[in-house]
Amino acid sequence: MDPYKKLASVFESRMAGHASTAVTGVPAELATMTAGGLKLDSFKHEIKDYLVADWETKLKVPAFEMTGTVTGLKDGGGGNVSGTGTFAFAETEIEGVGLLFKDGLKPGDRVLAVPVAGGSEAVVLCKVVR
Repeated sequence: MDPYKKLASVFESRMAGHASTAVTGVPAELATMTAGGLKLDSFKHEIKDYLVADWETKLKVPAFEMTGTVTGLKDGGGGNVSGTGTFAFAETEIEGVGLLFKDGLKPGDRVLAVPVAGGSEAVVLCKVVR
């Protein structure tokens, strides 16, 4: 056998062992949102009282332009002004932006969840898609 292949094989098996040890105890699993709660793939009963991760972040918006309609403006004589125009927005960062993740979950959505409290509750971390 090629000694380099053997060395690579040893490294691969050792790294696989380290990787599995690193995630041991993190019981995240796939689940499905239902009309009345959450159904973990490994648990036959629906969990009605589940938790959802609350995500807050800083939003960075790059500079951009958008064309749209202008209404509701007044000219110097108090008359209405309307029409189309291009609006330019400067780059900005907005602190404390909340993601309303829970509001977007619908029955049938696949999610990643972590069972807690001995499996009687679960925390939904995110929606997963293919």
